Formats: sequence, C-alpha cells, structure tokens
Amino acid sequence: MSDVKRPNIEPLDLSERGVNGQSSNRRLFMQLQVFTGCSDSAAVVEAMEMTGVRGVMYEDVNDPMGVGIVTYTQDPEDLVGEVRRLYNGEPFVRLERRGDFTMIGRTYTLGYEPNVEETLIQRPINTLRHEEWNWAVWYPLRRKGSFARLLPEEQREVLMEHGKIGMQYGGNDLAHDIRLACHGLDAHDNDFVVGVVGKELAPLSKLVETMRRTQQTSLHIERLGPFFVGRKVWQSAE
Repeated sequence: MSDVKRPNIEPLDLSERGVNGQSSNRRLFMQLQVFTGCSDSAAVVEAMEMTGVRGVMYEDVNDPMGVGIVTYTQDPEDLVGEVRRLYNGEPFVRLERRGDFTMIGRTYTLGYEPNVEETLIQRPINTLRHEEWNWAVWYPLRRKGSFARLLPEEQREVLMEHGKIGMQYGGNDLAHDIRLACHGLDAHDNDFVVGVVGKELAPLSKLVETMRRTQQTSLHIERLGPFFVGRKVWQSAE
C-alpha cells in the first residue's frame, strides 16, 4: 500500500446562492421533448394524465402534426424513470421524436436573488403553468468565450441590459421567462435554455427581436436555436 501523502482537498460547495447568505441545493430540472406525426392530441393528453408526470403540452405552431412536452422534476432520476416509461408507451411509440429540438436544463441563481427557493423551484413552475400564459417560445443558446473573458463588472453590465428589457416586458405582462443552465447536459454543448411565455405570440417575437440588439446577443452569443413555438393545450394537476 502506497504511503504517499495526498494533498488536502478543499470541500466544494455547489449550492445556489442569493442575498443575505441564502443558499440551497434544491434545483428544478426541465426537459422539452418534441414529436411529430401526431394527428390526435387527445391521445397524448390521456397518456400524460394516466402517468402523473408533471408538465405541460404544446401544439406546435410550425408543424400541424407536432406536439411539444415540457416535464419538470427536482429529481433527475424521474427523467429516466416515469418520464422515460411515458415516452416508451402509447401513443408516443407511434410518433416520431424530433431529437434536434430536445432541450434540458436546471434552474440556477446569479447570487443576488432575494428568495433563492422561489427562484429555483416555485417561480419557474408558476411561470410554466400560468393559466393565461399559453403561448411559448423555447430555445437553447451558447455564449462565445468572449463573455467569460470580460471582467465581472463588465459581465454585470451586459446582463443588466438584458434584465432591464425582461423586466419591462414582464412588468407589462407581455412576456415572462424561464432561464435554465444546461452546461454538460445538452447534446449540442449549449450553455442555457430559455423559455419565453405570455398571453399572445407577437410580444414573444418582439422580445426576441429586441434582445438581438443587446451587447450580449450581438457580441457574445455564438448560436441560438432551434426555436420551438407552441401553444399550451394541457397541463398536469400540479
């Protein structure tokens, strides 16, 4: 047995943090799966209700036979458990899964949130399930390395520009966002998944257009999309 001494390893704290010393290791995982070849949305709804999987279902604006399903859970084991069993049963086995539209991410904090638990768990669920916010645009994005090379204060300035636009749209009840980190989870090496929801479709498009002119999008985004656009037609009981 080797008597070589190992260096002391500092413990890692991977918790999400907010103001006033708040921290949490609870996170929400959300996944979008898209299917085509669906001529009967009611059959998909029935399957969702029978399994008890938590989520919402959209009818695809750009595919008359397309549906999109966002599931959410705090335990990623569910994604290879009850969610996997759902998609391996009827009617999904007769549908064609659009793997190029698959998106997955986890909730996170930036460090200045006043309520960490609400940010990580309840707010994204409430935003996804809001009864009046049925239109949705979901897309992944990857930042360029140029953003990581900015000084912390420069990064904050770039993020604040985006944040102000988001607050303006949200404050006017035009668009509301769900932000997920997907580092190491996304098949195409994206960094984030964004869901934008609202009462009408046009403001969601206008928000994406407005964001294109910001420093972050125009200078520090390597790629965006694909974009899934849908209208919510069903959601689970909780």
